[in-house]
Amino acid sequence: MNSGSTSLLSSLSRELETLSETVALGVVSVSHAAGHGSGVVLTPDGYLLTNDHVIQHPGRIQASFMNGSTYPATVVGRDPQTDLAVLHVTASGLQSLTLAADHEACVGQLVIAVGNPLGFERSVTLGLISALYRRMPHPNGTTLEGLIQTDASINPGNSGGPLVNAEGHVVGINTAVLPFAQGLGFAIPATTANWVASVLISKGQVRRRYLGIVARSVEVLSAGHAQDKSEQPRKTMVPGRLLIEKVADGSPAAHADLRRGDLLIEINSHQVHTVDDLQKVLVLNGANEFGLKVLRGKAELNLKVQPRHAA
Repeated sequence: MNSGSTSLLSSLSRELETLSETVALGVVSVSHAAGHGSGVVLTPDGYLLTNDHVIQHPGRIQASFMNGSTYPATVVGRDPQTDLAVLHVTASGLQSLTLAADHEACVGQLVIAVGNPLGFERSVTLGLISALYRRMPHPNGTTLEGLIQTDASINPGNSGGPLVNAEGHVVGINTAVLPFAQGLGFAIPATTANWVASVLISKGQVRRRYLGIVARSVEVLSAGHAQDKSEQPRKTMVPGRLLIEKVADGSPAAHADLRRGDLLIEINSHQVHTVDDLQKVLVLNGANEFGLKVLRGKAELNLKVQPRHAA
């Protein structure tokens, strides 16, 4: 191995050491009588983010920090639909972590997972983002949408901990691993965690609207762009539109004339690339009627829908 390669690896190793030390300050161990998991410090004044399944069992919850301090934690709000929950501890001056911005997670990106797998506190594993926009059924009967897939090692106890990029931003909240597979872990994207946590802190619950559709993100080939005139534009797969796979009879979507095979482009002038994009607008906007822009074949349609609050 030449000196240049050695220098590069040494530099990468030092950067990972610093990143791991910094991130660990914002990772919390969440425990109760039924088990344990991990969490992320959202704010210096004690708001914590974890998985809903980590705290779903009744009983006293405790949050332990890297400095050895332990506090009783109260449940601020839960959202089983996204497997997210917010806790609060009476503390101040905590080291919080930053949730990544939209589209900050990319396939091939180096990430570290930090958490408490099998009780081994603040373990760090390294991997890649293997894929985006995965869908997986959850044991609670819901379907988790838009998940980040990673090969960073995730084990029981990692749930609720952060998946972090090289900038130290949380791109996902680790939530699941397939026990019969190797190198397949999943995280809830930070873009989902951000708005869900905000709603839970302000309202205690996420009240969703019912449209009556089954939909999934479909990727499209982007035109890309060239770095200079001598290069050909690079085409890449990017999240495209929301494909309507099923419309329930008698539902608000059916009354709005949404059909199987439609591509949902916008809702109330907001771009829709994922199910989360759609849910976010429906939850945060209090309107009774929403405008939809839909691509049906080659025709672009403007429809109106009046969603109902889910039961």
